[in-house]
Amino acid sequence: MKKRVLAILLAMLIVLSLGAAARAEEAERTRDIVILYTSDVHCGIDKGFGYAGLQAIRDYLIAQGNDVILVDDGDNIQGEPVGTMTNGELPMQLMNAMGYDVAIPGNHEFDYGMDQFLALAAKAEFPYISCNFNKDGELIFDPYIIKEAGGTKIAFVGVTTPETLTSSTPRYFQDEDGNFIYGFLQDETGEGVYSAVQNAVDAARAEGAEYVVLIGHLGNYAESSPYNYADVLSHTAGIDVLLDGHSHDTDQVVMKNKDNREVLRSACGTQLSNIGWCRIAADGKVTAGLYTWTNEVSAPALLGLKNDMSEAVDKALSTLDKELKKVVARTAVDLTIYDPEALDADGNPVRMIRRAETNLGDLCADAYRDQSGADIGIIIGGGIRVSIPAGDITLNDILRVHPFGNEMCVIEVTGQQLLDALEWGARAVPGENGGFLQVSGMSYEIHSYIDSTCIEDENRYYAGVEGERRVMNVLVGGEPVDPEAVYTVASVDYTLLENGDGYAMFEGAKVLQERVKLDNQVLIDYITQTLGGTIGEEYADPYGQGRITIVEEKP
Repeated sequence: MKKRVLAILLAMLIVLSLGAAARAEEAERTRDIVILYTSDVHCGIDKGFGYAGLQAIRDYLIAQGNDVILVDDGDNIQGEPVGTMTNGELPMQLMNAMGYDVAIPGNHEFDYGMDQFLALAAKAEFPYISCNFNKDGELIFDPYIIKEAGGTKIAFVGVTTPETLTSSTPRYFQDEDGNFIYGFLQDETGEGVYSAVQNAVDAARAEGAEYVVLIGHLGNYAESSPYNYADVLSHTAGIDVLLDGHSHDTDQVVMKNKDNREVLRSACGTQLSNIGWCRIAADGKVTAGLYTWTNEVSAPALLGLKNDMSEAVDKALSTLDKELKKVVARTAVDLTIYDPEALDADGNPVRMIRRAETNLGDLCADAYRDQSGADIGIIIGGGIRVSIPAGDITLNDILRVHPFGNEMCVIEVTGQQLLDALEWGARAVPGENGGFLQVSGMSYEIHSYIDSTCIEDENRYYAGVEGERRVMNVLVGGEPVDPEAVYTVASVDYTLLENGDGYAMFEGAKVLQERVKLDNQVLIDYITQTLGGTIGEEYADPYGQGRITIVEEKP
């Protein structure tokens, strides 16, 4: 009798506990899930919202009863002196302190070299994921991870643009013989990337994921096809939302996937000027958008934010502060990467350095020609990162202009190689291209009414010109370029020796000076030695000195 009573009581307890569990699960599912995401932070730890503002947003959402997951879309650890001077160590420490849940590599995660990035990834207290970053065909990281919040399983799939092979330093992906051993499943059609994404999505769904979030470093550049976000989403199915980076845009898009179902794509700009969010509501609805900070003064500074991350950021910056504040020169004029008049649809200045001549582009190109003694100095627009306002120039200003730690080289090229380089650099005008060439010792015209006929190989390297050229009237030292003549060209190793941004036409060129001086030191020495420490009126025109002319209509 006692055994029977005990059995009945035990059964009742089990029923009650199951009911309580069911009610607890039901209660949990009434909570919204918010995925906060950052992208292209580029070491802007105290810019925009800053990490202190990011913590404040997360704390607020949690206090409001939301489950919060924090992810990063790449290009976090490079871009400012705090990264450059520590090879990414301090930014990684701050990512750990911030408590990221998952991240993907962007193209600039590799700028300190492959060994250093992999070492930093090992120190990360969160997983890096990627469905297409591989070595000899074997994935370096897991393609996806499933996180559970509020009783809901959410899969995060990572993907990085294959343009990384040329928009970071190509030799970092090669063996000692120059063979690519690391890659991103690149091909001419994009199918390698599409298949990798689809396989990861399908595997995550099979594992029980109720939602799939693609974390991408893909971007919206048309010239990035077949790897931009629209290409990937239109060739895949099963993705609920793409949280994207790389192109520094803030577009919020709804588009159709391979199965004609709507997919959200959200991007949050750069340097924490926006914090992206994706909300999975308790009723299952998925939305995405931005928290935006538009003030010139950062949120931590203007609002006096004090929390764990403000203390961590202050500590990181204080270790570098004294050295970075050293005044190394002065400029009487504003030196710019932006158009001083044009604004985009959001009211922001239009970046000019990657599509047209600017005075800062002239200055940087002049520095390479001056410091090397070469006939010509060139520098890609993507290697000139920030403007310098009139006044004192600190070491910090110089490091922010050239944050990559590239080194000056001089090579011999034929006039034909030079013409090919100019054609390749001008292929996207009037659109942006990080490989756009700012020049010294020469001038040229871009006839933009002629469509570019440049072709590229499977690695997105220059492979020739198959039709009419849009670059014309090229002068070197005031004389028409001779395709058969030999000229000396100075720039960084990234461009001249390492096929950076696809400049393969320089392969095999005779090297006269190899990695002789850091890029930022080239600029410092030109300003302090040749210009006597002051940049004067010769660089006053923000549109430059007339070295690059864009002809929009056929004469």
